[in-house]
Amino acid sequence: MPARKLKEFLDSHKVEYTTLTHPRAYTAQEIASLAHVHGDEFAKTVIAKVDGEMVMAVLPASCHVDLHLLKAAVHGQKIALASETDFRDRFPGCETGAMPPFGQLYGIPVFIEESLTRENEIAFNAGTHEELVRLSYSDFAKLVTPKVAQFATTGEAALRL
Repeated sequence: MPARKLKEFLDSHKVEYTTLTHPRAYTAQEIASLAHVHGDEFAKTVIAKVDGEMVMAVLPASCHVDLHLLKAAVHGQKIALASETDFRDRFPGCETGAMPPFGQLYGIPVFIEESLTRENEIAFNAGTHEELVRLSYSDFAKLVTPKVAQFATTGEAALRL
């Protein structure tokens, strides 16, 4: 079952969604493969600290965060990837690293990679390392109202500043 907070939120907004279970997995690419979801449709959630505040970056499983581009999108001065200890307690009811991209449920602003906005549907972790939720991108956008920006790359070098 998806994280209770997420399920209650989706149900209260009468949004159509499906849940899928898959063998326990930890990386976005592995989850997408096990769940038979294309890597461009699986939205992974990355937590960054910008000027000391948490932000949620949502991007395709097949990409990496370009911290320079994310910093510019957020209009920040200083950026770093957050450690699990930085954010673990911010997501009650979720396993660490499996938080859904609904930052407003946790008091964190959401930035979504522009390429995901072109997908009809997206899938994402549902709060566990064994479940995901799939829904239309248009429903996601209406519920979350993320800030759209280009901050993804296929190169790992972008993770370093």
